[in-house]
Order: sequence, then C-alpha cells, then structure tokens
Amino acid sequence: MLEREALERELASRVEELGYEPVEVRHGGTARRPHLTVRIDRPGSEPGHGVTVDDCARVSRALEAWLDGRGVGEGRYILEVSSPGLDRPLRRLAEWKRFMGRPVDVLVPQLGGRFRVTATQTYDEPEPAVELQFPKGVRRVLTLAEIKEARLGFDW
Repeated sequence: MLEREALERELASRVEELGYEPVEVRHGGTARRPHLTVRIDRPGSEPGHGVTVDDCARVSRALEAWLDGRGVGEGRYILEVSSPGLDRPLRRLAEWKRFMGRPVDVLVPQLGGRFRVTATQTYDEPEPAVELQFPKGVRRVLTLAEIKEARLGFDW
C-alpha cells in the first residue's frame, strides 16, 4: 500500500502523462476506504475552454485501472475526478502568473484573515513570492508559504 503523499504524487504524475494539469490531488478517507479527489485542467486553458465531462471520464478510467492494479483500498476506494471549478485554488507560482490581474481570495493569517486581492507581479527568487494589491490600493509582497489559501475570486 502506498503512503498518502506517495499516492498523491503518483496520481498527479499519471494525470500529467495523460496531458492534463493536476490542479489538486487529495487523499482522505481511511486505509480500507480511501477517498481520492483529483481536480484537473487543460494546461494554459482560458475560461470556457477547460476540461469537459469526457476529459474527466478519460482520466477517471485511466486512474481506476492503475488503482485497481495496485490494490488501493482493496478496490473499495472512492475516486472523484473534476474540473477545478470557478474558485480554482492557486498553489504554484506558475498558476499565479497564469491568472495575473484576476481577483483572488486569499487567507493570510499573519495579516489577520481573508482578503480579495489582485496579483500584480511574481518573483522566483529568493523564494516564490507574489506582489498583491489589497483593498484601498495597498501593495505587499508575500511568499507563497505565507499564503495559507488562495482561490480565484468569483462573485455570484
């Protein structure tokens, strides 16, 4: 049986081999009944041109075959493959670059909570960081490690 992190890495690698971007791979549930959540996108896709139901089914079938072959959860796993949705998480610097200028909802505990911001610039060195424009025009550079959660902003 693969450990959780190894299983998540392996699933992400298999999604990439199929030509998709692994946006989020999570392993929950129990050892006897794992719950695997995989969110995929097309690399570089624009709004309205992301993954389809057929894409999710293709990835799901490929991952199921691999999971069954490895005996994960003795075949009693739950696998959910979906698009990242409108509130797509941003975790890697490449994602911040891709969605530069779009509204992002961030959770930054050391600044006191959640904010709607806009990324204005990214930095690779000395560690991945992003310059964010906060409400009232305040700009601040934060490392990705300082941002506990970031999701594309969406107004209903």
